[in-house]
Amino acid sequence: MTLRPAPVRVARIERQQNPGPADQRGTAAARVSLTLNPGYTANLPYEASEGLEMTRPKPPFRADHVGSLLRPATVKEARERRAKGALSVEELTAIEDREIERIIRKQEEVGLQSITDGEFRRSWWHLDFLWGLDGVERYAMERGMAFAGMQTRAEGARVAGPLGFSSHPMLEHFRFLKARTSRTPKMTLPAPSALYGRVGRDAVSPTVYPILDQFFSDLGVAYRKAVRAFADAGCRYLQLDEVFIAMLCDPAYRATQEGRGDDPHKLAEIYADMINAAISDIPADMTITMHLCRGNYRSTYMGSGAYDAVADVLFNRIRVRGYFMEYDTERAGGFEPLRLLPKDRLAVLGLVTTKTGQLESKDEIKRRIAEAAKFADIDQLCLSPQCGFASTEEGNVLTEEEQWAKLRMIVEVADEVWG
Repeated sequence: MTLRPAPVRVARIERQQNPGPADQRGTAAARVSLTLNPGYTANLPYEASEGLEMTRPKPPFRADHVGSLLRPATVKEARERRAKGALSVEELTAIEDREIERIIRKQEEVGLQSITDGEFRRSWWHLDFLWGLDGVERYAMERGMAFAGMQTRAEGARVAGPLGFSSHPMLEHFRFLKARTSRTPKMTLPAPSALYGRVGRDAVSPTVYPILDQFFSDLGVAYRKAVRAFADAGCRYLQLDEVFIAMLCDPAYRATQEGRGDDPHKLAEIYADMINAAISDIPADMTITMHLCRGNYRSTYMGSGAYDAVADVLFNRIRVRGYFMEYDTERAGGFEPLRLLPKDRLAVLGLVTTKTGQLESKDEIKRRIAEAAKFADIDQLCLSPQCGFASTEEGNVLTEEEQWAKLRMIVEVADEVWG
């Protein structure tokens, strides 16, 4: 006989009226009871001095997503034809425009509040932006980046001149998105570490930057100008995709960094400081989040390791509003590092995988939310996929129908848990 877990029913989230003694954080704490199935209740610490904001009118939202979506065949075919010279820039743009308008409507239909362009105009999650920075050039690498069981295309970005930011085609991409949704348009950019973390010093001309400290400083300044440019274009929700801090959770990757002469602990601090520099000139009503990922290429990954190795830098040094955290498999470790989550930040739990088409059980997702809520207040948590569905134009191995089913389920679970 097969035993199945009792169904999880999040019937209510209650705040008890009589707070007990100070909890482990040194504050008088009420208790929030997350009612699951009969006989099982998770008691969650909640700050009595704060209002419990179950539904969030601003980002990150209770039901959110990382950003990239599977490219439809029409876009893939058009990009191939453009690469062969069989399609003009204007013809390609018209096809991208039409498909982006379609997926904007689809995101709205499934109930998402944050709307992206699916990154349909990009080939890579990071390189298309990096190639647009002053001083950065595109080049053919000797080999692609190693993922589990495969390598990526062998394309890269390297520094050939002084870094800066003048303008960027993605500013117009954002304006197109913003003009076509009444919900919150979301912009995604690679974190600054993406220019260094892939290949290290080999990506930086020693003639231009004989001292790396100046390179990191200039990169932070270029990003500050870029983020401000998106703010001036009307962006109020921007996400920095941070792979290389997350990769520092992997002991093998840390050893690789040491082998090429870098100190992993210092790298984490440098990457954090560049993020802080990037967001140092934003308007007060702009939300910045970061997404942490251990690699996402055609349903494979680069690394494994719990967040413990970088938790202090993440939560005590970086000044973003929210953290999209990969948590779809055991490769990301447990929820214990969420104990360090500051009271004014949110963790968006990436419990739903984009690497396969199998739809997760709502019951299991709710159980995992309850588990995470043992370490961070329930009002500090949100739900999303662990990554985008197509970090590169190839996309992950699932169908568009499976993609939308997962996003719809996230919205439904968030409504059932937070109301």
